[in-house]
Amino acid sequence: MAFYKKFQSKLNDLWYPKAITTGTPITTDKVADKLSLLSTVTRGDTFAVLKNLGGVMADYMAMGRTVKIEGVGTFYYTAATNKRGVATSDGVNSGQINGIRVRFIPEVKRSSGKQITTRSMVDIDVDWTDIEKLANGGSADGGNGGNQGGSTGGDGGIEGDPLG
Repeated sequence: MAFYKKFQSKLNDLWYPKAITTGTPITTDKVADKLSLLSTVTRGDTFAVLKNLGGVMADYMAMGRTVKIEGVGTFYYTAATNKRGVATSDGVNSGQINGIRVRFIPEVKRSSGKQITTRSMVDIDVDWTDIEKLANGGSADGGNGGNQGGSTGGDGGIEGDPLG
C-alpha cells in the first residue's frame, strides 16, 4: 500500500495528492536478504554486489557514460551551474559548474504500437491511501490501482509540486 497526503499548490491554490514515504528506509541488508531468496545467490554475495554497485556506477558516469541497469533504468550525471551565464560560448568554462546531480529514467517496455506496456519499479496495482485519514482512525480508501503516479503533471507524483 502506498500513501499520499493532501497538498495545496502555491501556484494555483488547488489541492492535489502528494506521494509520501513512511517509516525508515529499507536497508541494503534487507534488499540483499530478499534478492537472495529470489535467486540462487547467497545473501553475502548479494550484499557485496549491492555495496559495490554505487561506486561502479559512479566510475562509469564520471567517464561521461550513462549506466543502464536492466529491469531498473538508466542513470546519468547532469551539471548544476552557479546561474552566472556568460555572453558568448567562448566564455563557458567548468568553473560555472558548482555541483553534480544524478538523474534517473525508469526502464519502460513498449508494444509494437509504441505504447508503454510496463514500467520498471512501478506496480500497476498500487493502492493509494490517504495517510491523514488512516492516522485519524479512518479506513484505507485504496482502490486507485493502475494510477501510475497519483498526481497530475510534474514528475508523476513523486515528492514535489505537481505543477512542475
